This record gives sequence, C-alpha cells and structure tokens, in this order.
Amino acid sequence: MSGHSKWATIKHKKGAADKKRGKLFAKLIKQVEVAARQGGGDLDANPTLRTMYQKARDNSVPLDTIERAIKRGTGELEGVNYEDVTYEGYAPNGVALYIETLTDNRNRTGSEVRSTLSKNGGSLAEPGSVAWQFERKGVIVLDKEIDEDSIMLVALENGAEDLVDEGDTWRLTCDTADLNSLRDALDASEVPSVSADLTFIPTQVVPLEDSSSAKQVLALIDLLDELDDVDSVHANFDIPDSVLQELAGL
Repeated sequence: MSGHSKWATIKHKKGAADKKRGKLFAKLIKQVEVAARQGGGDLDANPTLRTMYQKARDNSVPLDTIERAIKRGTGELEGVNYEDVTYEGYAPNGVALYIETLTDNRNRTGSEVRSTLSKNGGSLAEPGSVAWQFERKGVIVLDKEIDEDSIMLVALENGAEDLVDEGDTWRLTCDTADLNSLRDALDASEVPSVSADLTFIPTQVVPLEDSSSAKQVLALIDLLDELDDVDSVHANFDIPDSVLQELAGL
C-alpha cells in the first residue's frame, strides 16, 4: 500500500512538474524567503533555511535566484511579507487534508482554498479537526538501487527512525531536527538522496482501493497544489501500488 509521498515521487520521476517549472520555482523561492525572514540568512544557524535552500537547489533553482530570495527575507532587498497560514479539510471518501500556504493576502487564499475544495467534492474543516492526524517529520527519499544495509548502516547512527520500501524508492524518516545532519551523513558515505524535506506524515490512513475513488482524491490534491499560495498539501490516503501505477500511466 502507498500514500501521498509515493504519489509525489511518481509524479516527480515522470517529470509531471516540468511544464509547471515556473510555478514550482516561485513556490520554492517563497519558501526560502520566508525561512530567511523567520530565522535569519545564515544557513548554518538556520536549519529550516538550509533545508529549503537545498530543496531549491535539488530542483535546479539558479543559485543567484536563491541568494536574492535570502536577501529579501533578511531585509537586504525589498520583498513581500508572506505569512504561514494552514487550512484543514477533507477530500472525497473522508481523506484528511492538511494544507500549508504562504500568503500575503489571507482573504484571497482562504477563498481560493475553500472554492477549490467545495467544487471538487471536498470541504473545509474547523482548525484542529485534521491536524492531529499528522505529525511533522523529516523525510529523505533514496533511490531503490541503493542497498538497504548501506542505508541502515549510516541511518541508525544519525537519527533515522524508520525506513520504508516504496517500490522504486526508499523513504527514510527522522525527527525534523535531524534532517540536515542525516542527509549530510548519507552524502559523506556516498549514499545520495533523491530529495530531503520537512513534511507531515499521517498517523492513520484512509484506504482507497479502486481507481475511481483514488482519481477523485488525487485530482483535488493536484488542483490545490496548483494554487499560487499553496505551499504543500498533505493527505492521509493509502492507495495500492497497482492503482497508483494505473493512474500514473506506468
């Protein structure tokens, strides 16, 4: 069975984001800018900024673009004052959604999120009604070609909590505070990662066994992802690999 992280990995590998690279860049740059504003521009002293910096670099955002975002965040350059706003809701079939946004206009963002949910079989929920179903973790995705023993040898000594087989990839989870040091340890041991990020992992899941139900939920999540102010959408669905592959056209 596979969840939201597996679907995101499939889309990434198929290059689904390529046609929307400009929008992806804009979201990554915004993450860097907000991290710098909240914790300063020093990568060594601001672990969140370091994570977002590396995430942007992993997605080929030009270095000078990232550096300008950091300067806007620290006030060296003029920039927009974004704030973190989260929304909780439900997709069809009772799937919980935890939606992170970075916005300079709460009213606009709230209206767009609410409208997208209501037009696609979802609904907005009261604050706190969904958040308890997720926990904040660091997640590192590794290529499946890497031997499990090679990963565990490094991971267990550097804060890893769990290693999950997700078909074409490994998913390594850790405490948020250990993400950067764990990735550094893997890199030093020549165990390269596909991606590393701070995310929300569901503590309980809703199974979607058929392609019709899965397609409805994934379509809504994709529409939310396309909103300019939406940073990340986390969901607690669990879909069989065969259904995910069918929907991804594999």
